[in-house]
Amino acid sequence: MEGGFPMSLDDVKSLIERIALENAVSFNGVAKPEAVLGKLLGTNPGLRTRVKEIIPIVREITERVNKMSLSEQTDLLKKLGGIQRVEKVVKQELPPLPRAEGFAKVVLRFAPNPDGPLTLGNARPAVLCDYYAKKMNGKFILRFEDTSPSVKPPLKDAYEWVVEDLKWLGIEPDEIHYQSDRLPIYYEHAESFLEKGFAYVCLCKPEEFRVFEREGKPCPHREQDPSVSLSLWDKMLNGGLNPGEAVVRVKTDMQHPNPAVRDWPALRIDLAEHPRVKGFRVWPLYNWSCAIDDYEMQVSHVIRGKEHMTNEVRQSYVFQYLNAPQPVSIHIGRVGLEKSVLSKSKIMKGWMQGLYKSLDDPRLGTLRSLRRRGFRPEVIRRVILDMGLNITEAMVKWENLYAYNREVVDYDSERYYFVKDPFRLVVENTPGRIEARLYRHPSRPELGFRTIVIDPTQGRVELLVPAEDVISLKPGSRIRLISLFNVEIEKVDPEAKSLTAFFKGVEVPEKSAGVKLIQWVMLNDAVKTRVLMPDASYVEGFGESHLTRLSPGKMIQLVRFGFCMVEKTSTDAVELIFSHP
Repeated sequence: MEGGFPMSLDDVKSLIERIALENAVSFNGVAKPEAVLGKLLGTNPGLRTRVKEIIPIVREITERVNKMSLSEQTDLLKKLGGIQRVEKVVKQELPPLPRAEGFAKVVLRFAPNPDGPLTLGNARPAVLCDYYAKKMNGKFILRFEDTSPSVKPPLKDAYEWVVEDLKWLGIEPDEIHYQSDRLPIYYEHAESFLEKGFAYVCLCKPEEFRVFEREGKPCPHREQDPSVSLSLWDKMLNGGLNPGEAVVRVKTDMQHPNPAVRDWPALRIDLAEHPRVKGFRVWPLYNWSCAIDDYEMQVSHVIRGKEHMTNEVRQSYVFQYLNAPQPVSIHIGRVGLEKSVLSKSKIMKGWMQGLYKSLDDPRLGTLRSLRRRGFRPEVIRRVILDMGLNITEAMVKWENLYAYNREVVDYDSERYYFVKDPFRLVVENTPGRIEARLYRHPSRPELGFRTIVIDPTQGRVELLVPAEDVISLKPGSRIRLISLFNVEIEKVDPEAKSLTAFFKGVEVPEKSAGVKLIQWVMLNDAVKTRVLMPDASYVEGFGESHLTRLSPGKMIQLVRFGFCMVEKTSTDAVELIFSHP
């Protein structure tokens, strides 16, 4: 159903024709059936139930469109209104959050550790929390969990990285809190728990307590008088005890089926330096600071990884002792990005060891890397919302990101010529001056065009063409230099990386003639162009001189190569980063 009514077959065919023409015009006259089908179903999900009926129609119409010349495709598309800009709206409505008893308002929190930049994996809970906070007129809290100075030492710069990454995603927190600023609050609750006998200071060595934990027996300190625990607590705070000699434990159930829940540690001594605060010896562990903050901030719902299921049980004892409702937890699966690194610890280690030059290295799954490559924030949000609240692990495929981003950027991306691994092509008998008028977008004439002047010297023109397109050509082969003229090959010299040819007119040959279309750059208009690829390798070649006039941060399409972001330009060189095909 589209808009409440099923699309007629004629409507479907008209839509397929438009999409096929758009695809063909965008890719030098050749539309791909799978790309046409993907866009059709992506923008009209109601047609998925009719996919068996639609596939042969897509093939038939695509084949018909591919038989047209590029100029015929362009003219027909213009008559149909040109390429239509698709403002993709995620139609999928996520299920409502479970009712949270005892809470007056929906409050969600995103609580990253500031030990590195955000990745696609971190972005999932952030986007989901933001989605539900906006949908339910609730509150979104950003809370930095930075109370493990020795285990997960926070980085001073990472606080700002997180805020910047969230802002890029379109997320503006209603409140921002730093757990390192809240130590007195954690102390106050710890003293209350110790005084009431809900917790105790344990002097067991870690290996000793593991035996009690495994056997389900209380340690000798569990039943000590609260006054003893309070005295030991003072020593923890004032230097009477050293790291590893004491921890505060919350009393749970030493017979609990899960040993990890039995009297878990809440606070410990840690003398490592912290980048934000000084003078503290005792630091809360994750389950203590998290539970206390959720209580104090009236968090109603927690969207967290399924690996936190045990932590939810641990924290339930804190809420029971506080006689307060516990937030409703929604557990989601981890996110992977194929062939990319998402682990922040691995990312930071690799960066510090020099494996990655920067935190936006294209091999990484950081939001900074995706942003650098030209992926739009609405695309990242769309991918995450498509996952929903699924508890199973999800592997994001680059093909999906490419398809979604292409929908967004294609309309505004100007086209430019680029030749990698070039062969030198000498064309003889060129009759005279020729002006190649190259439109910046095949179906948006309002963006204008650039003019490249071909001015033969004694009938000779020198160009650069891609090795992969010409190395297998034989004498007598005819090719067409896109939007320029036709030539007939005289000689190919692979060792010298050169070939010679004769001018054979400017008329666009019929597709039935089987003339190969070749990308080109004029030798006297070529500038060195280097493209950073997703695997951090470089593709080098030559681009047209108009590339030097572009501003860094602009998304373009190199014809027959792919979408790229401009990184750096000078009068004689251009540096780009590859986004996607």
